[in-house]
This record gives sequence, structure tokens and C-alpha cells, in this order.
Amino acid sequence: MEIKGLAKTTLLDYPGHIAATLFVGGCQFKCPFCHNGSLVTKADSLPDIPLEEVYAFLEKRKGILDGICITGGEPTFHPDLRDLLYDIKNMGYLVKLDTNGYDPMQLDHLFKEELVDYVAMDIKNSQEKYAKTSGCPDLDLTRIKLSVDLIRDSGLDYEFRTTVVKELHSIDDMYSIARWLEGAKAYYLQSYVPSEDIIMPVFSSYSKNELMAIRALMQEYIPHIFLRGLD
Repeated sequence: MEIKGLAKTTLLDYPGHIAATLFVGGCQFKCPFCHNGSLVTKADSLPDIPLEEVYAFLEKRKGILDGICITGGEPTFHPDLRDLLYDIKNMGYLVKLDTNGYDPMQLDHLFKEELVDYVAMDIKNSQEKYAKTSGCPDLDLTRIKLSVDLIRDSGLDYEFRTTVVKELHSIDDMYSIARWLEGAKAYYLQSYVPSEDIIMPVFSSYSKNELMAIRALMQEYIPHIFLRGLD
């Protein structure tokens, strides 16, 4: 497992917990608004943090950190993800997994082995616009829908979330997502925030008031909607 980055302490990545965040490289998608673009397009050229160094850090932080967030890139892009989660769980940590949901089979195995405590799945857009928004023209939407159903039925704490980009997400798109995810336990509207690592730095964000109006519209189907990434 190739670890490309380590945030040693965060109060934001794992709701309700003090956590560290591990960043892995590589992804099945090429979302043009991805804010960790180098982890997607240049992962092979980025230096690795040796697993021995990561494990030594986690051993020292026992009793200080509650959990570990695994993000990317896309963690399920790596077939040896299970081994990493197994080792982390054996240290006594809770595990939060961020995923694009494109490998429902691996998610199912991880859930059944009780290697995940909290899962956050990115919902890229309405089903009609999913391929375009994910930068994956040959996308198999069935895999996304299977992951959504798997997560909802898993019994785990979970959230769905969408990074809302003005040029990619219309009001109709957001309403379509709400109908698709009707009754979800938790859904986050994440404001698009430009960064120096965006794959295509040509996008803009909705205002706070606009996002609040979108939330009100979507709450007809998903009562528990929260805003993230706003000042």
C-alpha cells in the first residue's frame, strides 16, 4: 500500500473524533474539479511514506487519536487496502473510509470483515451526468448504485456527499440526487473551494445562500442535510 501523505491530527475528517488522515494515490476517476489532483494524475511521481514509518507514528499516538481516515485519491483503487485496514484496526483505532464507490465488491468484503466503522461516499452528480462529472466516459453506473445500496444497508455510520460546482451541478441535478438518495442517514453539500492542486482550475462555487436554498429543496427527500466548506 502506497501512502502519499499523512495529516497527523484533524478534527474535521472524521466527525466526532480526533483522527489522523492517510492519503493514497491513484483513482479510477478523473473528476476535473478534484482538489487533490496530484494524487490522481501524478501519483507515481510522488514520494511514498514507508508503512513502517506510518505504523510507528500510529503506535505512538495510541490514546491520543480515536481514529484514522483513509482517503485519496481512491483507497479502493488498491487491492491491498484490506491489509492496511486490518493492521490499523488491530492497533485499536476506528477507521473512516472515503470512497468514490466504484468497487462495491471490495466494500462488501471490508464491511463483512468489520474493518470499517464509518464510510463517506462521494456522489459526483445525478445519474444522468455521472460519467461526465467523474471524468470517466465509460463509467459503469451500476457499480455506483450498488455501492449506494450497500452502504445504506450496511448498518455502519455513513454519509453521502457532493462537492457542488456551479458549472457542473444544476438545480435539477441536485433535485435528482435527492430523489435517488431519499431517506439517507446523512448527506453533505460541500462547497467547491479552488486550490493549487485542482485538475482543471476553471470552476466556481455557489454562494452560501444558494447552497442553503439547494439544501431546502433537497430536504423534501433527505431531511438530514448539512453544509460543509463554508466560512
